[in-house]
Amino acid sequence: MTVPTDKSGAATDTLRGGPRRRRVRAGVPLPLLLPALVGLAFLVVPLITLLVRTPWRSLPEQLTSPEVWQALQLSLVCATAATAVSLVLGVPLAWLLARVEFPGRGFVRALVTLPLVLPPVVGGVALLMALGRNGVVGKWLDSWFGITLPFTTAGVVVAEAFVAMPFLVISVEGTLRAADPRYEEAATTLGASRFTAFRRVTLPLIAPGIAAGAVLAWARALGEFGATITFAGNFPGRTQTMPLAVYLALQSDPEAAIALSLVLLAVSIAVLAGLRDRWMSAS
Repeated sequence: MTVPTDKSGAATDTLRGGPRRRRVRAGVPLPLLLPALVGLAFLVVPLITLLVRTPWRSLPEQLTSPEVWQALQLSLVCATAATAVSLVLGVPLAWLLARVEFPGRGFVRALVTLPLVLPPVVGGVALLMALGRNGVVGKWLDSWFGITLPFTTAGVVVAEAFVAMPFLVISVEGTLRAADPRYEEAATTLGASRFTAFRRVTLPLIAPGIAAGAVLAWARALGEFGATITFAGNFPGRTQTMPLAVYLALQSDPEAAIALSLVLLAVSIAVLAGLRDRWMSAS
């Protein structure tokens, strides 16, 4: 007897008042199960080990030291500032990529997403070549306005925004493409300008996508290491963020490095928990 199925492969019950979906429980093939379990262990065991090796007794003392609070405060301030920069520049860029047809749009999108796959150290070198004191743009900032970005707190914000903005652009562009553009068209036919339609109609529609992208960008900025240490250096109180403090502590005080890593792990878990309905829901 053939069991009727739908297009997704789920069996249907046609004997009781029409088709009804029911899941077919099949065994998992051993050649798939073993590598899946190894992959799960590969991703989970290091995190569990971090929790096991955490010096819980000395943890309060480690986390209340002035150096930790200094690095944590600098990380939070710089990550928030980088997210603000990403919002101001990234949302209009995402709208341009999603709503405006222009030659080379695919190439521009590829350039925007390049920092996602670019090694962070290479990004830091690129920032130095562009915004350093002798860089293509940096030399003019220095001579005209007296602005020097490398090895400053502002340089940390620039480095973090460079690597974090693509996350926001991708999220917002995807939300814009899913949103119905007819609402904007209706607003313009009623006399609203394109900017007014964007501000009064589009922004409320894509607010969840903007929020998700901002959270992802903030988390990425908070954990940035390579571009920061290359472009801004590692100066306590000025450019030493939490990831840099972890790297420095690992060389002299492994327990402090574990404690700092635990803070960043907790932040990452909080971000995933906040985005679970958007990114982790299963149908």
